[in-house]
Amino acid sequence: MVDLAKITEPLSLVRQRPQGPLVLELDLTEGVADEAPGDPISQIMNRRRQHYLDVLEGIRRGARDPRVAALLVRVDARSLGFAKVQELRHTVADFRATGKPAVAWADSFGETGAGNLPYYLACAFSRVVMAPTGVLGLTGLLMRTTFVKGALDKLDVTYEVGARHEYKNALNSVTETGYTDAQREASDRIVTSLGDQLADAAAEARGLTADRVRALVSRGPFLAQEAVEEGLVDRLAYRDEVYSELFEQVREEARGRDGAGGGRTVEPELQFVTRYHRKHTPPPLPQVRGGSGYIALISATGTISLGRTRRSPLGGGTVMGSDTVAAAFRAARKDPRVKAVVFRVDSRGGSPTASDAIRRETELTSRAGIPVVSAMGDFAASGGYYVTLGSDAVVSQPGTLTGSIGVFTGKPVLGRLLERYGVTSDSVSTGEHAGMFDTERPFTESEWERINALLDQIYEDFTERVAQARKMTREQVDEVARGRVWTGEDARERGLVDELGGLETAVRLARERAGAGPLPLRSFPRTNPLDQIRPHESSEDVGASGPQTAFGAWGPLQHAAMAMGLPAGGPMTMPGAWEIR
Repeated sequence: MVDLAKITEPLSLVRQRPQGPLVLELDLTEGVADEAPGDPISQIMNRRRQHYLDVLEGIRRGARDPRVAALLVRVDARSLGFAKVQELRHTVADFRATGKPAVAWADSFGETGAGNLPYYLACAFSRVVMAPTGVLGLTGLLMRTTFVKGALDKLDVTYEVGARHEYKNALNSVTETGYTDAQREASDRIVTSLGDQLADAAAEARGLTADRVRALVSRGPFLAQEAVEEGLVDRLAYRDEVYSELFEQVREEARGRDGAGGGRTVEPELQFVTRYHRKHTPPPLPQVRGGSGYIALISATGTISLGRTRRSPLGGGTVMGSDTVAAAFRAARKDPRVKAVVFRVDSRGGSPTASDAIRRETELTSRAGIPVVSAMGDFAASGGYYVTLGSDAVVSQPGTLTGSIGVFTGKPVLGRLLERYGVTSDSVSTGEHAGMFDTERPFTESEWERINALLDQIYEDFTERVAQARKMTREQVDEVARGRVWTGEDARERGLVDELGGLETAVRLARERAGAGPLPLRSFPRTNPLDQIRPHESSEDVGASGPQTAFGAWGPLQHAAMAMGLPAGGPMTMPGAWEIR
């Protein structure tokens, strides 16, 4: 006869097994997705990717959890921009404030490339460790722009470009062979501001002066032993040594809490931050009325366009659809549990019409008595800044690239190139401007009049909205506008941003303005995968405007298209690629 007690005994022992202290682990070399996709196909394809907000919330949760004893991060910053690194730094600082150790380790900080950004992140930790054969690529920041006008000239290709104003240099790469005075001035200020932020952070973390850090930056990169001798790295160790050392520290602290000889030592357990967060996050509550309410987190990422939000499974980034974002705000106004909205924006801009449609919905939400606080990511520029103008408050990281209050348009003229290779065409039309945006010929004088009228009107509307939202005079706006990009730190000094900080700061402001106590933050709206296929009642049905998977025109070649000046987004877009390492 089968003895069930003996069979189930091992299971009971598993349930009774004492759980050891947790060491949270994060591997940033695997990359971090900006947000969880909303459509089923993308959800399946991104199922195993760690999401940025899950990382932040997991570390914050671990700081408050007495079972979590330490944080161990393999540092990399390839999938993070300057502002996201700053937000992650603040989250690590909160973790360390509880007295728990936080260790950053890397095989190499940049090795043969720039390691400025990953080292900037590592400086937020209580201990920085690098492999004995690693290199610390602390060499200073570089912003480079590639100009292709010379190559286009050889192909007999010209560009017709109009912009408002001199700092709106998105198409300078196809009209110039080097920086204009205005472009150099703005670019130099951005690099200087970000470089100062990096130097100040490294100096504070490593017990050095900012001038000493700048002097070291001019001498980089550093061999492993040099990095230790200069006080930039705490020690050199391989992965197994890093983990063993931290685990022993956790054991010693556990023994100290339990008392000498107080029972057998329980081994620490290792768990990924995102796995820990998801295991301890309760499932969403049923959609019922009543309750204390919450703060809705509405995220908007990518190039701004009319229509629905689109994500390409082939890469190339996300297109922020005005219909999807606007529908989210309308749904928030109808939900009595939504007491405030945090609007997270990470966008270089795009369509002015789409940007204004989103701004209008944020304004209507605020008018309805639901405070809206915008939280900027790595970018909130041009149209990405425009969409925040209906908010009650705007929060930015010091390293966010924002502003770019301006507009541009342009087209390539390919007629002579086509003639060279014997390509001809013919056409008929019904109006003088029917071929206005035809790429075979330049704009006529009459067409330029219409182009300039459009640019002037869009710029006028943009600056007027800024003046109203930021309570500035038109003259004050013009001084900080003209298409110029600012860091968040500089933008705050000029009145374009209310406070410096990240999502946590935005949530605090939203709670204060809502006056309803410590409300939880929840992603909004929480749609069902079936919303993608079920019939929708009307355009007021939030599912009707949900994000969709779409094959983008450029896919993974989007950045190459930008370098060529091809119109991937719209006339209200921040200039250039803006990658700083």
